[in-house]
Amino acid sequence: MDASNYRRVPAGVVAPRDAGDVAAALRICADAGFPVVPRGGGTSIAGQATGVGVVLDLTRHMNALVSVDPVARTAVVQPGLVLDRLRDAVRPYGLAFGPDPSTHARCTLGGMIGNNACGAHSVAWGTTADNVTELAVTAYGGSSYRLGTGWAGAPEGLRELVAGNLAVLRTGLAGGFSRRISGYGGLDALLPERGVGVARAFCGSEGTLGVVTEAVVRLVEAPRAPVLAVLGYADESAAADAAAGLLGAGPLTVEGMARDLVPGAAAAGALPRGDAWLFVEMRDEGAARSLVRGADAVDSLLVTDPAGQRALWRIREDAAGTATRTPDGGMAWPGWEDCAVPPARLGAYLREFRALLAAHGLRGTPYGHFGEGCVHVRIDFDLVTPAGIARFRSFSGELADLVVSHGGSLSGEHGDGQARAELLPRMYGPEVIALFGAYKDVWDPAGGMNPGMLVRPARLDENLRFAVLPPGGGELSHGVARCVGVAKCRTTEVGGPGVMCPSYRATGEELHSTRGRARLLHEMLAGEVVTDGWRSREVAEALDLCLSCKGCRSDCPVGVDMAAYKAEFLHHHWSGRIRPPAHYLLGGLPRLLRTVALLRAAAPLNAAARRLPPPGLTRDRPLPPLARTPFTRWWRSRAGESRPQGPGATAVTLWPDTFTEYLSPHTGRAAVRVLEAAGLEVTVPRGPVCCGLTYVSTGRLDRARTVLRRTLTRLEGAPDRPVVVLEPSCAAALRTDLPALLPDDPRAHRLATAVRTFAEALEQYAPHWRPPRLDRPVAGQTHCHQHAVLGDAADRRLRERAGLTGELSGGCCGLAGNFGFEPGHHAVSVACAREQLLPSLDAARDSGPAILADGFSCRTQIAQLSPYRAHHLAELLADGLPIEGPADSP
Repeated sequence: MDASNYRRVPAGVVAPRDAGDVAAALRICADAGFPVVPRGGGTSIAGQATGVGVVLDLTRHMNALVSVDPVARTAVVQPGLVLDRLRDAVRPYGLAFGPDPSTHARCTLGGMIGNNACGAHSVAWGTTADNVTELAVTAYGGSSYRLGTGWAGAPEGLRELVAGNLAVLRTGLAGGFSRRISGYGGLDALLPERGVGVARAFCGSEGTLGVVTEAVVRLVEAPRAPVLAVLGYADESAAADAAAGLLGAGPLTVEGMARDLVPGAAAAGALPRGDAWLFVEMRDEGAARSLVRGADAVDSLLVTDPAGQRALWRIREDAAGTATRTPDGGMAWPGWEDCAVPPARLGAYLREFRALLAAHGLRGTPYGHFGEGCVHVRIDFDLVTPAGIARFRSFSGELADLVVSHGGSLSGEHGDGQARAELLPRMYGPEVIALFGAYKDVWDPAGGMNPGMLVRPARLDENLRFAVLPPGGGELSHGVARCVGVAKCRTTEVGGPGVMCPSYRATGEELHSTRGRARLLHEMLAGEVVTDGWRSREVAEALDLCLSCKGCRSDCPVGVDMAAYKAEFLHHHWSGRIRPPAHYLLGGLPRLLRTVALLRAAAPLNAAARRLPPPGLTRDRPLPPLARTPFTRWWRSRAGESRPQGPGATAVTLWPDTFTEYLSPHTGRAAVRVLEAAGLEVTVPRGPVCCGLTYVSTGRLDRARTVLRRTLTRLEGAPDRPVVVLEPSCAAALRTDLPALLPDDPRAHRLATAVRTFAEALEQYAPHWRPPRLDRPVAGQTHCHQHAVLGDAADRRLRERAGLTGELSGGCCGLAGNFGFEPGHHAVSVACAREQLLPSLDAARDSGPAILADGFSCRTQIAQLSPYRAHHLAELLADGLPIEGPADSP
């Protein structure tokens, strides 16, 4: 599968190390009659990167930046090089590679060449084909070619083919525009008056002609201080009509979107007034202000700050995923992702496109490169039932006719693949279609390169990936189908608040990415390739290094929740069998530690653990010591003390989670002190309660349900109060896992909505309280579950009010509850910590920061891998309170 609606099972995958390996693989495959599909990443959304023969994975080894010539403004690249690595390397020279798809953090140059990718800046710098000067290509059978301008290095017969079809090239491909990508749409580059651009014509061939093993690409001068002008319009059509009129100002981008794509950003006031917007980037502030003065927009916003620009561009870059969700939570799919019309026709086209959607009872949210007339859209097709698939086919034919009627191209940058190649005769005449076939045959007479794409194509309603999923497959089936292969989880960039996907960044293996795991679960449910179902060792291996960080829940544009899928898999995988010891020791931690506390055996158990680590756990790290006095025992011991609060004080329930109760009771004591200093009345549940987290993370879902029901029963009769949870992972479990596991229990939903983090409770229920001024920098870790589920806005505001400055590390600390203590996980656990957390602590060392980490796992990881001791925010605030009495209130 790629980022499309299609699925074809390959015979195998080869990861060549160099061009010699590519030639050998193509020679062997040709001798054996096996078709070949070259694969990069990040640009194929029409099925062209799927294949039934041998897939060449060019990302694993052939990913080098060979050289950069800043004077000539060129770079030599291998096909597996990720675009952002090239951009990072040439940025010090003031240069950039012009084409920049929204997937720039993970798309490869080879994929961009294969699909003639463009991106937002193509309005200024053109398509990939416009920025390629030479290509090294290996054909099916192993022959190698060096392509550039002129016939030297071209395959035998190509010059003769062009000479015999000059009239077809000049008439059948005449009248094109910048985004005519469909078919071999660049074939007219071979005309003598076009300079015989053999390398240019090869671009956009979707792996059907040969394999690029090296490319020389042209670089452009990057603007030093670009400014983003956001123009608001009354509606999408008005924005589309205005786009073409802005091109004379020389913009770098003209990107369009409407409110239905970005309702959150619009509601939050991040965008100017209007119901549709154009993102127009200009080279400098003067040009941007001039553009705004001349634009007939409802409202406008100039963004000069690079951080502010990045925040707005992220909205646009995530659209390929966010557009897959309809307002009612349904799914929308690729298929008509990037057709294009001449920019002057865009407004009229979009009006007719919306009408066509309505006529078929379909919904979609157009957005994209309005300055070049290229429209991205995901549509809520039913690709499962026969009636839905028939409607998909009918709609596709009518939409193809609509695009052609406006002088457009079925594909504007990501290729035709299987989704649109069948419809190419509606766009091109029969002579052009015949020429396309002859062109392929010159390069690939045996037909072994990516058959079924572009020439002699498969039907657009064949090989749909949903067909193999079992009907009524439940939430897991819906969840894995939701993964459309956008592959944001394959991003290797470090920095920022994002988390996804720490295991992929640690190993670099596709099976350890969110997408890779979703694909394996898809195949497990299909039962064709992975045949042993829930007992599958392949799926278990892929999920073993999933940290259950929940980063994908928030960072994945389509909200894939691999932690939930892993729990579901482990539940079935170990059903009726003896589980690994860690599932009992760590999964059953609440019950085990409760027993230790009842026996008052913490001290001897700590001593025993130091001498002999428990069986089934890693020997690479010590267990954190148990506290001698659990939090609730301390709480009961102070019951007689007076806690006078003001009239009408809000009462809150402090949740004694397992980590606070048995491992870090001082955190609970600090929280009590701060909450009471803020004027809140604190209560603690009578008897043990549990969020079920450790049972969920080890896949013991039946046990988790039992524990949660028991907890809900224990809370019956207690007053409805806000529930303050100090441990972020437990708060996240109560907010999300609890109602998911007990969807029909209204008590579960009531408790979930009552949960507050420590900072949220202070902000909502003690808004006038002034925290102590600590006035010092902080460093540390935002818990993954806080980032993914709870959010940290209230924490940031509380830290600011307390004078705590600086940013906490994003990413994942790597310990992740039970994960870091399980055998075989230590190396990945440490690699995750070394990615962001440990460097951030070292970088802040000279400023003498307070080390902050609300998660017990994060504090443990910091203590075990660094010389620092981390604290919960409650501890820092408690230390700043006066020795006696509550803090002053206004």
